Amino acid sequence: MNGAQVVAVARDGTHRFSKRIASSIEIVAGQGVAGDAHAGVTVKHRSRVRADPTQPNLRQVHLIHTELFEELAAKGFTVRPGDLGENIATSGIDLLGLPRGTVLHIGGAALELTGLRNPCAQIEAFQPGLLGAVLDHGPNGELIRKAGVMTVVLAGGTVRPGDAIGIELPPLPHAPLERV
Repeated sequence: MNGAQVVAVARDGTHRFSKRIASSIEIVAGQGVAGDAHAGVTVKHRSRVRADPTQPNLRQVHLIHTELFEELAAKGFTVRPGDLGENIATSGIDLLGLPRGTVLHIGGAALELTGLRNPCAQIEAFQPGLLGAVLDHGPNGELIRKAGVMTVVLAGGTVRPGDAIGIELPPLPHAPLERV
């Protein structure tokens, strides 16, 4: 996974599906991306707020690998950084293959992986057929979610395109990522 880096960063202060590309984002410890609608100690995703607004926010910063955009382009979709609501678009790192508890060091920030993004119907509204394209099935029929990973912020910092991504794996045994 050498060569892992940030391709683009994005934020949006309102609850829109896509986020706006920025030249940099400020990551705040225990909160998320400054100025982003999903930042906070407690959950900010609207459906989760309706269920229980006091639950912890395990989705403070959302990352997607740009290799997914290439895979989707081969299927006829046009998806660019920020389009799927991610804060950080990466390249050169298998985000989905990392274990829960992995810490990513980016631009002075430390982000701990909490789980997989569970793609919702908004993806289908963005581009018809896209929901099915970001879901797959493994050899045993298990559902594979490819729409990125969610993290909590251990340490804040400024993140910019081109920043290197350091990977700190958790102690063994490793637990696979599950939807959060």
